Amino acid sequence: MVGADIESAGLHVSECIGRDVAAQVDLEEALETSRYSSHPYSSHPKEWPPLFEVVNKLELPPVLIERYNVSGGEGTALCGIFPEIRRAWASVDNSMFLWRFDKWDGQCPEYSVVEQAICAVGLVKTKPGIFIEAIQYLLVLATPVELELIGVCCSGGGDGIDPYGELSLQPLPEYTLPSDGVTMTCITCTEKGDIFLAGRDGHIYQMLCTTGSGWHKRCRKICLTAGMSSLLSRWVLPNAFKFGAVDPIVDMIVDNERHILYARTEEMKLRVYDLGIDGDGPLKRIAEERNFLDPRDAQYGGRRSIGSRTSSRVAKPSVVFMAPLSTMESKWLHLVAVLSDGRRLYFSTSNAAGGNSGSVGALNGLSSVHQRPCCLKIVATRPSPPLGVGGGLTFGSLSMAGRSQTEDLSLKVEASYYSAGTLLLSDSSPAAMSSLVVMNRDSSSQSSHLGGIGMGARSSRALQEIVSSLPIEGRMLSVADVLPSLDVVSIVQSLYSDKELGEYGGTGGSCEKVLVKLWAKGDLPTQHILPRRKIVVFSTMGMMEVVFNRPVDILRRLFESNGPRSLLEDFFNHFGAGEAAAMCLMLAAKLVHVEENLISNTSLEKAAEAFEDPRLVGMPQLEGTRALSSTRTPPGSFSMGQVVQEAEPVFSGAHEGLCLCTSRLLFPIWELPIMIIKGEVSSETQSRDGVIVCRLSVVAMQVLEAKIRSLEQFIRSRKSQKRGLYGYVAGLGDIAGAVLYGNDSDIGVGEQTMYRNLYGSYARNTGLVDGGKSSYKRQRLPYTPAELAAMEVMSMDCLRRLLRRSSEALFLLQLLSQHHVARLIQSLDIELRQQLIQLTFHQFVCSEEGDQLAMRLIAGLMEFYIGLDGRGTVDDISLKLREGCPSYFNDSDYKYFLAVECLERAASSVDLEAKENLARDAFNILAKIPNTADLSAICKRFEDLRFYEAVVRLPLQKAQAFDSTGDALNEQIDARRRQDALAQRQQCYEIIVNALRSLKGEGASSARFTAAGSVLDQASRDSYICQIVQLCVQWPDKDFHEYLYRSMIGMGLENELLEYGGSDLVPFLQAAGCEPVQEVHAGTAPRSMASLTAHSEGSVHSNTVKYLGLLARYYVLKRQHILAAQILLRLAEKHSSEGHNPTLEQRCQYLSNAVVQAKSASYSSTVNSSVANCNEWLDVLESKLSVLRFQMKIKEELEAMASRLEGSSNMNDTSSSDPFPQGSLAADVDLTRTTKNKAKELSLDLKGITQLYNDYAVPFELWEICLEMLNFANYSGDADSSFVRETWARLLDQALSRGGIAEACAVFKRVGSHLYPGDGACLPLDTLCLQLEKAALERSVSGVELVGDEDVARALLAACKGAAEPILNIYNQLLSNGSIFPSPSLRLRLLRSVLVILREWAMSELAHKMGTTGAGASLVLGGTLTQRAVINQGVRDKMAKAVNRYMTEVHRLSLPQSQTDDVYQGFKELEEKLLASSSFALS
Repeated sequence: MVGADIESAGLHVSECIGRDVAAQVDLEEALETSRYSSHPYSSHPKEWPPLFEVVNKLELPPVLIERYNVSGGEGTALCGIFPEIRRAWASVDNSMFLWRFDKWDGQCPEYSVVEQAICAVGLVKTKPGIFIEAIQYLLVLATPVELELIGVCCSGGGDGIDPYGELSLQPLPEYTLPSDGVTMTCITCTEKGDIFLAGRDGHIYQMLCTTGSGWHKRCRKICLTAGMSSLLSRWVLPNAFKFGAVDPIVDMIVDNERHILYARTEEMKLRVYDLGIDGDGPLKRIAEERNFLDPRDAQYGGRRSIGSRTSSRVAKPSVVFMAPLSTMESKWLHLVAVLSDGRRLYFSTSNAAGGNSGSVGALNGLSSVHQRPCCLKIVATRPSPPLGVGGGLTFGSLSMAGRSQTEDLSLKVEASYYSAGTLLLSDSSPAAMSSLVVMNRDSSSQSSHLGGIGMGARSSRALQEIVSSLPIEGRMLSVADVLPSLDVVSIVQSLYSDKELGEYGGTGGSCEKVLVKLWAKGDLPTQHILPRRKIVVFSTMGMMEVVFNRPVDILRRLFESNGPRSLLEDFFNHFGAGEAAAMCLMLAAKLVHVEENLISNTSLEKAAEAFEDPRLVGMPQLEGTRALSSTRTPPGSFSMGQVVQEAEPVFSGAHEGLCLCTSRLLFPIWELPIMIIKGEVSSETQSRDGVIVCRLSVVAMQVLEAKIRSLEQFIRSRKSQKRGLYGYVAGLGDIAGAVLYGNDSDIGVGEQTMYRNLYGSYARNTGLVDGGKSSYKRQRLPYTPAELAAMEVMSMDCLRRLLRRSSEALFLLQLLSQHHVARLIQSLDIELRQQLIQLTFHQFVCSEEGDQLAMRLIAGLMEFYIGLDGRGTVDDISLKLREGCPSYFNDSDYKYFLAVECLERAASSVDLEAKENLARDAFNILAKIPNTADLSAICKRFEDLRFYEAVVRLPLQKAQAFDSTGDALNEQIDARRRQDALAQRQQCYEIIVNALRSLKGEGASSARFTAAGSVLDQASRDSYICQIVQLCVQWPDKDFHEYLYRSMIGMGLENELLEYGGSDLVPFLQAAGCEPVQEVHAGTAPRSMASLTAHSEGSVHSNTVKYLGLLARYYVLKRQHILAAQILLRLAEKHSSEGHNPTLEQRCQYLSNAVVQAKSASYSSTVNSSVANCNEWLDVLESKLSVLRFQMKIKEELEAMASRLEGSSNMNDTSSSDPFPQGSLAADVDLTRTTKNKAKELSLDLKGITQLYNDYAVPFELWEICLEMLNFANYSGDADSSFVRETWARLLDQALSRGGIAEACAVFKRVGSHLYPGDGACLPLDTLCLQLEKAALERSVSGVELVGDEDVARALLAACKGAAEPILNIYNQLLSNGSIFPSPSLRLRLLRSVLVILREWAMSELAHKMGTTGAGASLVLGGTLTQRAVINQGVRDKMAKAVNRYMTEVHRLSLPQSQTDDVYQGFKELEEKLLASSSFALS
């Protein structure tokens, strides 16, 4: 976990880096600002150690002097320096000499060309693939007749330490070509290996070298600046006939950063050529400039240079030197030219106006690099440095003392050199001896002063230069920078190449380019990493090596000199407390690169004391208040007229110095990615296909880590020694908290003690013994000095922790690089690799994302050791990680990977017992570190081993450790905090659930195979599921149990859940059902139907239907039938407005199951009272089930009705003959819509029987269902049952209208059979019989329908389920009431029906006696069988008596005999059979 302190310190470092970069002023802005400055130059304080010093002098080689003397001083002599190979060179006529300029090794090899004198020399780095690898450089020699290349091979000496110890020259005769009569004046080369030559004919040539094949030459020369006419004149016309003056080029330089070539001619013309955006394009001449006057000088009245000058000018100044400017110095200035009078001209090749908008840094100058030159114009002029007293300056021996009044006081520059802000002039104006004038930028003007206390603060952005001089014997011929050693160069190039050049991908520029850019930044930002800068001066008297002292070197010399304290105070005032404290910190922590360990222990101790001295670095205070740390402000002074500012804490110079050191150490890596892709970019896809490697080299990371650790250890040592403000306050421990939060009395005592210990006698003399408390109370400021001190110490301690974390990050990256980080990264997925490529060092150190990626990389590293093909054990690498980066790899991580190692061994073991023991060992180790990382991966390993105890226990332990305070279940805390805690818990729970999914076969990696690879059978999977559930239930975490139960239900593991669920399963299912079920046991009956209905109609959410169903299943499984019936009843009566809407069929099934459970409860109960209560529950449920069936029946009828209406309306649309059908069609549509709506209403919720009757059955004339509901409700609303009779009448009328007597009889049979026997209220047989007989007679007489004589009678018998006697009684009543049936025809119809009923009665009696069916009895009664059967004597007499009476009734009818004869004969035949002997004769 990354702490908030490190995150805060990281942000502060980013701010410091930004301010440090902003302090870098563009040279153009600095020059423009200095135009208005009266003193752009200053001198180095005489009391301080020198700014530069000569460290080595060498005479010229004797062989060179001898050869020069032999030529009499009249031959052709050239000289120069090749810093790339640590050699100086000189040529005399046709011989060239090379020797070491930094030390004399006795070697000065000579190389001679054929006869002709050498006229130009150059050195170029070889292009790859052309020459053998041993040839690293090419020496280019030009004579008037030919051009020759010589291979240069450098190798180590006998000790192998010095890479330039041995040098050999290898002639390359195949790379020699004629000069074609052109004498070359100079040679310049690019860092890519291109060779450009300038000829005396004014043209520029290029030598091209190839490997050569066939007829192609290996070396050829081409002219880049001449057209066809020039080529013809060169070859056709001899030189004597060429007309026109030629202005030969005498000097050329190449800007390798912008790919521009500059040339200077003999007539002092400057030309600019474009080499293309990448330096590979054709040479293109852009512009030429010969006027060396700055147009802005005339605008401002022709300001003269500072210092006294004579008015006479003997000659026009000439250009003696020119050099390109790096983008670090300026985005808009590209070239500087030094004139012979000491002035400098700054040129630009762009028409774009200068930015003048602040800093120039790594990325700010990128646009100017890709901008191509379009002109050459003077942008700024720098006057020559002042001389003599008139300028207020004296520079060593360079003074007015030795000059006469008539002598010209201007500089007479005969040679010059410029590089990265440093200018050297060879002044030949003194009569006695030449002097070397050195000008470099004043480092104090670059101080960023990050909110410092104002000691020596400089707000000017003008270019301030320090001028010094050094006597030199002879004339200066050449100067060059001496590059540091190769190991330093490689480190610097690895650290800064990408940052300074703005290039990503690890393809930084050459070491020279990087060093020039760093030198251009100045000493302050780079003196912790770069050694002292050295130059070598080649004069006519020998070689002189000059070293420049950095500000930190001057400070070291001051400590070593034991000078007065005022010198140290002046140094702090000059550079500012923050910068000076940073330099003290560099010395004390040994951060400075010092040759030969020049820092003594005394200097280290003095630097530490100065860093801790509050009189030098000050004390934290509030901005806008008087400076308590100022040694120049007397205590008690009062300043008037100051603007009252808002009080803001401003920390001391020590804090600022630590910020500067930290930010400058981390600057080259802070905001750059830690990894890069080493490979080529695809132009089509703009993607990189290559290998991911660390951006920095291992050596560079080692050096940077050592410096960061050294700084952190020094700060930590102050704490242990209680040195300085940081050490004293931080060493107080808990007392430091009292400084911030104690009471007034404690604070007062603590402050006095703190100030007395820090300041000593100084505190007493300045009145600070009271800690400034009275002053702060008087001003009513928000912080006391003690509180400010504690705040500063806390900030410094955060920076110290950041330093430690950064050093550990570098150590980890080194370790990864040493183990082939590319191979480790290949194990990551594409998304993680992309994140890693984009991850900056800042994020790697200060973010959770960086911490997680670090753990993934460490995991890959550990896999390298403990995998199946591992190279060792955990202990082999873990010790390095724990010692080198404990914040990334601590003891918990060690135990984690130790457990992983056990699991790897278990996976490879074939012994089952050993496998289980290893898995248990791993589990025991991991149980001690519940907060271990990547638990999902480790649990997957346990799954493969089928060790599910760890799969369950480890995530649960981690969840408990994550939320030890129970925030996830605490509703009183902040909602976001609670959600975060809950999310962390559920992340752990999901690991267990995924294991269940895997066993169930639903996961991404289904656990269908054992560790040995065989298929896992279903029984084993069920057993493992049972084991996991039982382990989970044992864990006392209610929140986890709920998560588990829901997940199991979602996976379809309901059976396992119901079987193995814990004691909290029922409360969970009840809570999921939104309302707990009232527990009604077998011995407790519901108080009333209303109470049960009110209870069961509670709100049930749609997602809880499954939970309630499971609860019902659970009660069934536990034989709690009444509770199961309750749940089923709730499901059946679920409201449709609650989401999921069950169908009526599903509701019917719920109620049917509830009835079954109620019956089961009744059967299983043994107590009489319990049986009665269960029966009451059963009656309630059966009643609800019956009402639901009525509702289903009504819904079906309405749907059928709507379907019929739709069909009839469609037929009417196509075949209606009504000329005005719109009204009827509209009515049908409305009725259809109403019917559908009502049917839909019935499908939503359960309705009461009253609502069904009044709102649905009656309005839609569903009389049959109405009668059934009236019968179910035991309707007895009126004494004569007129309501029921009316309903029956409507039903029969409806049936008659639909299908006549046949339909009416069918309806009567169907409905009557449901209502019979009942109490007779719902089945008025007399009324129904009369209505049917009348309808039958009317329809028969009218001829509407052919009605049979037996239809009504048989319908009555079917409705009464074959009971003939009750029907016969009904007919007797009707026949005996003459007033009801005055019509003879109707009476005859009734008598026919009576005959049918009597026959059926006789047959049923006979069938009963015979034990056969009615069909068999009819055969007997017909006399077709030879059997005898006897009817009960009483029944026979009763039937015979009735037959006799009905025969009489037939005789009484006033109808023709023809109509009554058949009826009479029927009765008579029946009577004969009944009155015969005691048995029927069957023949």
